[in-house]
Amino acid sequence: MEGTASPVTDSAERWRQTRRVLNANRQALAALAARLHGDGPRVASTDLLGRPDWIPAGPLDLADLALGWVAEPPPAADGSAPGAAHVLPRQAAGGTYPTYAAAIAALDRPALFENRVCYRLLDATLAGAPRLSLTRARYFDSMNLGHAVAHELAAAWTARGGSVSLADLPLRSSVADPCELRRRSAITAVTTLTLRRAPGGAASFLLHWRDPAKVNHAGGLYQVMPAGIFQPVTDAPAAQRSDLSLWRCMTREFSEELLGGSEDYPTRDGVLDYGQWPFYRQLAAAREAGTLRVSCLGLGVDPLTLATDILTVAVFDSDVFDQLFRDLVTLNAEGRVITEGGSAAIPFTVGTVDRLTSGSEPMQTAGAALLRLAWQHRRALLT
Repeated sequence: MEGTASPVTDSAERWRQTRRVLNANRQALAALAARLHGDGPRVASTDLLGRPDWIPAGPLDLADLALGWVAEPPPAADGSAPGAAHVLPRQAAGGTYPTYAAAIAALDRPALFENRVCYRLLDATLAGAPRLSLTRARYFDSMNLGHAVAHELAAAWTARGGSVSLADLPLRSSVADPCELRRRSAITAVTTLTLRRAPGGAASFLLHWRDPAKVNHAGGLYQVMPAGIFQPVTDAPAAQRSDLSLWRCMTREFSEELLGGSEDYPTRDGVLDYGQWPFYRQLAAAREAGTLRVSCLGLGVDPLTLATDILTVAVFDSDVFDQLFRDLVTLNAEGRVITEGGSAAIPFTVGTVDRLTSGSEPMQTAGAALLRLAWQHRRALLT
């Protein structure tokens, strides 16, 4: 019946085909998802969903953003309820897979796919007294819902020729407001725009293409770099306390994405001693000297997958950048670094920002919003 969704469970092949449709049309589906969620606040006039108090008036020094910890995680929708059965494929032995993650593991597993402990965002304000309130969760808690609602939209979009309403999407409708973070397991990513500032003030940045064969989220799209899930270095309780730091997360992502470093770090009882890590000490020294400045520009929710991104920018003086990243990789575990004219230095200009954020390029929504925010605050960031 028009306006209702039938609880049809896919065969494995049909389910994989929908996954291919999803990967091939992420940008169009994100724009559709944003429209379906109404005319609420958007971050920097992009499709990234947000709230007014999630965007500071200007660049917020990372040192001024407090992180609070909630020891007992509140309950959250996780996509494992019977309401998700229509986006889960049938198993050969009968019945459906219990969760979307279980189906991916069996039928379409990317190279990077671990159910690691992550930090779950409960509340946020970046105005007044900036503060993020977090607790613990696991990666699959978030993706079982977020990737299932993305799959549901891709299937309906295919079946209905693009004419989709929320009435066709019972699982997405059950989410209600994606910016009500406590209702679901809002695993966050720390998404960083890395700017190299030349002595005259001109800047360039790094751009990444996320390989769908390697990653589970946002495959086939461009993204600023580095960007990674906010999570401790190991699942050890002591690491969960030690790594409750956006800066430490960013440092590891600089190592992994820009230098091709491993995600497996030398630890003692599961805890990484950052003070003994030369790369961390170099970054910290640059930050102390003012030749590296790290700021938060906002927070937003991806309309397609409900992924939540903390939007940060790191501005390196050119000589510091060139020394730290002289061994910048072209390929890493998640995709490839984009080059133009043989150079990874993408000009930070109005033309480039407009091209990557206007919808003409396959750009991840959070990255588009971050580029626009950074351009809006370019004088404060680069002076």
